[in-house]
Amino acid sequence: MKDRFEEIIIKDNFYQSSSFFPMPLTLIGTLNEDKTLTSFGSYSLIFPYYIAGKQYYAMVLECRNTSNTAKGILRHGKCTINFLPYSKKNFAQHVACGFPGDTPEEKMKDFRFHPVDSFSSKESKEPCPKILEEALQVFECTWMKELDHAENDQVLDEYEGPYHDFNGITSKFGAHFILRIDKILVKPFYKEAIVEGATRSNFCPLPTNWGYRDSKYFWCSDFAKPHAIGIPDREVDLSSIQYAAKRLNTDVTFTDDALKTIVKVPRPFLKLVLQGCVKWAEENGVKVITEKEMKIIADKRSAEKKKKKK
Repeated sequence: MKDRFEEIIIKDNFYQSSSFFPMPLTLIGTLNEDKTLTSFGSYSLIFPYYIAGKQYYAMVLECRNTSNTAKGILRHGKCTINFLPYSKKNFAQHVACGFPGDTPEEKMKDFRFHPVDSFSSKESKEPCPKILEEALQVFECTWMKELDHAENDQVLDEYEGPYHDFNGITSKFGAHFILRIDKILVKPFYKEAIVEGATRSNFCPLPTNWGYRDSKYFWCSDFAKPHAIGIPDREVDLSSIQYAAKRLNTDVTFTDDALKTIVKVPRPFLKLVLQGCVKWAEENGVKVITEKEMKIIADKRSAEKKKKKK
């Protein structure tokens, strides 16, 4: 019999002190106090936050509230998230940039990467954090300070509360920042992989950080060629689609031939697809959607996707 599980005590920073948790490895760029220098700090606690259904897309960053990164975001509201390829030299620079206590000027003194102007800086009259030339992918972001009423948070030496729940200064030592993604920049080779389809040979070689352990080391895993498994080829039962269509709050109806065209749509997205078809029908004065209308809707979606890729 395989070894059974054993419970472990949950401690502060549980994701690395009490478990193994795969995380991204990034360098986040923020401006210093007088906006003359971009300082880069190493972060793994940076994750997607708003991914759909909002007016914008966003990341959430967790960090010390007295870090250079937190100060830069609190003062200026802008940052860049830089994803670099794995190498031992690159990882050594990440570790150096993660050391607390250095000023932005001290941190950047022996910085081995090359900061360049961001895309946002070309459109703004105000200084913007730079991006790294060596990065494979960059997110340019703006802090949504109005969320959780964090717009009045300031840079202080200590924070005694009250604290916010999820944005701004959230504890005596911590901060969370909801970062709207203004731009996603990807090197051409990997942009093609996203647009045209990823393969084992063109998959972006980003490392996974396993964090600080043993009070002695930072750990990071090398990138290995990924493996792909096809999406299961399953069909939703026609009666299920008919039932879902009848529950929509609309006078628009579907023929069975029309519904048969979407039998391969995964069940969680079925209502969304049906609602999209109804919206098109109402905008075009159609009361009954047949297979013909479904083809028109499909062609319209295909054209919109191609337009977005350009």
